[in-house]
Amino acid sequence: MCSIMFYKGRRLDLEAFTKHLRRTAYRGPDMERVMTEGDAFLGFERLAIMGPDEKGMQPFCLGRRSVICNGEIYGFEKIRKSLEGRYEFSGNSDCEVILPLYEEYGTDMFAMLDAEFAMVIYDGSTAEAVAARDPIGIRPLYYGYDEDGMIAFASEPRNLLDLCSRIMPFPPGHYWKDGRFVCYMDISSPENIVKDSAETAAAKIREHLVEGVVKRLRSDVPTGFLLSGGLDSSLVCAVAARESGRTIRTFSIGMDTDPIDLGYARRVATYLGTEHTEIRMDKDDVLDVLDEVIGILGSWDITTIRASIGMYLVCRYIHEHTDIKVLLTGEVSDELFGYKYTDFAPSAEEFQAEAEKRVRELNMYDVLRADRCISANSLEARVPFGDIGFVRYVMALSPERKMNTYGIGKYLLRKAFEEGDYLPHDILMREKAAFSDAVGHSMVDILKAYAEAFYTDEEFDRYKAGYSYCPPFTKESLLYRQIFDRHYPGQERLIADYWMPNRKWKGCDTGDPSARYLSNYGKSGT
Repeated sequence: MCSIMFYKGRRLDLEAFTKHLRRTAYRGPDMERVMTEGDAFLGFERLAIMGPDEKGMQPFCLGRRSVICNGEIYGFEKIRKSLEGRYEFSGNSDCEVILPLYEEYGTDMFAMLDAEFAMVIYDGSTAEAVAARDPIGIRPLYYGYDEDGMIAFASEPRNLLDLCSRIMPFPPGHYWKDGRFVCYMDISSPENIVKDSAETAAAKIREHLVEGVVKRLRSDVPTGFLLSGGLDSSLVCAVAARESGRTIRTFSIGMDTDPIDLGYARRVATYLGTEHTEIRMDKDDVLDVLDEVIGILGSWDITTIRASIGMYLVCRYIHEHTDIKVLLTGEVSDELFGYKYTDFAPSAEEFQAEAEKRVRELNMYDVLRADRCISANSLEARVPFGDIGFVRYVMALSPERKMNTYGIGKYLLRKAFEEGDYLPHDILMREKAAFSDAVGHSMVDILKAYAEAFYTDEEFDRYKAGYSYCPPFTKESLLYRQIFDRHYPGQERLIADYWMPNRKWKGCDTGDPSARYLSNYGKSGT
């Protein structure tokens, strides 16, 4: 994960701009460069992944145009070959094709890319900027305006603190040009519903996921895998182990007292023959890292914070003890195929509407968590379930096919890999357990007990009354909100709401986002 920042205005000089950029230097510790063009600044902190020598350093320039991009352009070799003869390329970076493509197609380019990206293109001859973000928002981008009304873009909100009074997430699937946002792709809303049979759907799901994993194995630096022992990460590892033809490196984390997932992850690792590492965390680890995690996330959401603690700690271990720089993860599957609570969807239409909402908001929750926990440790996240082709197909698939009418959630995804011995059958059919629970129920219990002891009932009532936007409703949520406020004063609108089950549905009106409080949790916690 690299870090980018763009600003055009007179509120910052070169020294001040560089200080703002360096707030996220951990995203790109390998090289730094700031380019000026009149009163415009383009900054880049590089984590060298593709074409890691200095020829791959950004900004890239073509004539008076320059680009900074935090991204991976899949299939860039084919694009580059189609452009050869008309453009010269100096290195082997995938992002070097961006400006030639923009020269050929303009803003139509964004919808053509098979990529995860956040980028800013600046034209020095016209003093105009264009910014864009991938359709899911896997790569982060934020924007805000200074006191003069001049826009700034950056990889994280902390880059823009003290410059912009209000910082906002850049909408995924949009580009910004001439002062307005334009949607070039709404991946959450399919144009047509696909009514494939279960057998056909399963075959296509398998084909798309294998393709999504394979293209993300391409890297010029060492790659690893986060393995929880749940269905999604286990499938990513299984496909990678088979398709790469080598021993892959996997990593799992759990509480020292009651880990649920560690045993399952160990079984998967043994089955796949991976080089596997287990990390244990305890009460002190959880509480010691809480403030740091909230500062890294830029979120006050309960679910995101709980799930980030284990993920951050395992990524920190990987950064400190290995040479790995790229991690493949299992995010995005739940939003497409359903959570435990979507078993309660009253109709296919509402199931689909919920999936569309979750996909639209991914950039504020699970995708944000993966990006921050991984990038804060100078690693790059790759998300096969977020592959554009995969998401498009599953979102377009008839919701009647995706609902849990089979007695087990994510049935089509499981069916897709029934043949071929990708995983042991009991792992393939294992009930879902949320990551923040599966590292060990004690972790959430520790956090809730800590918050309970932190405030008296009177303090809780007094403090929560001071919030009008998404007010805290438990002592735990108040604790997280107050920590967030210290890191990001006045920026509570960085996320839309608390991640919660759809409380309008019968069976989902719980006071805690954990699936533990749903009646269908069943064997998920064992």
